[in-house]
Amino acid sequence: MAADNKPGASKGGNTPKPASAKDQSRQQSRPVTGKGAGGARRGGAPAPRGGAPAPRGPSGALIAWGAVGLVIVVVAVLVIVKVTGGSNTATGNGSGPIPVTPAPANVVHDVTSIPASVFNTVGVTAPGSAQLTAPSVITGQPALSLGGHAPAVLYYGAEYCPFCAAERWAVVAALSRFGTWSGLQITGSSPTDYASNTHTFSFRTATLTSSYVTFQAIEACTNIADAANTSCAGYTTLQTPTKEQQAVLNKYAAPPFVPGNTQGISFPYMDIDNKVIVSGASYTPLILSGLTWQQIASVLSDPTNTITQAIVATANYITAGICAGTGQQPANVCSSAGVKAATKALKL
Repeated sequence: MAADNKPGASKGGNTPKPASAKDQSRQQSRPVTGKGAGGARRGGAPAPRGGAPAPRGPSGALIAWGAVGLVIVVVAVLVIVKVTGGSNTATGNGSGPIPVTPAPANVVHDVTSIPASVFNTVGVTAPGSAQLTAPSVITGQPALSLGGHAPAVLYYGAEYCPFCAAERWAVVAALSRFGTWSGLQITGSSPTDYASNTHTFSFRTATLTSSYVTFQAIEACTNIADAANTSCAGYTTLQTPTKEQQAVLNKYAAPPFVPGNTQGISFPYMDIDNKVIVSGASYTPLILSGLTWQQIASVLSDPTNTITQAIVATANYITAGICAGTGQQPANVCSSAGVKAATKALKL
């Protein structure tokens, strides 16, 4: 299984083992390596030797019928491609990385408009298959300030990371309760890593407009392989933390605030106002395996769905952490049953 760690961390295996999603995501990602393609044979068939007469070619009628048949086959293939959605590259079913493109309006709407009744029904309960792991709580620290604004939330992840791919769904849902998103994009995790091509958002251009909380995100690496780039675990580098962001990571993404985190930052990492810390996955990305953005977003109004339970329960935990820094505002969100359940579970 992939280790979704800070660029520059040691390399490790990629085989999942029975453990929580958080423990799994602390393992180091396997650098992507490519194998050279086998050489194709060159040249045509050998020319006939001797004086034997050349074989007669097909008649004109046969050629004509063959051409008609070829046209029919080509048309049929085009129809099939059209019906099945065209190239697999855009949906992540192909062998290459999923490109980063603007998030469809219907997907953003579904994720940012989850009914309050769903948040309240789910609370912090998720099925065992989701392997839900609660974030950590720290105490005695000043409010997190970014760009002179507090409270704040700092997210640190990478586009190739499958655990980040799962977490972003909950992050988008939770923060939409405090403001309005713009610039959200969609992409997928690494096509060769654990839970390959998990459909997700990217925060590379995302902005949250909020009167309650400041959100900043760093997408350290793309999902495009670059085996020579050991500083980004075998992927191309995308964004680097600012001096202010790096100072936060240096202090709060290491012991004692993240016990045992001595070999680099586990992706995804999130500091919620220096009160709640997410270090590693909250749930396994395998529950999203093979699903498109639309398929994931469309079930978020069903509190009995496993996907909904994992995403919404995680979002309630994140929301509770933010509410602890906003003085329990907005009241309609922070006093809701789902957030109260998360607040009680975290002992905030």
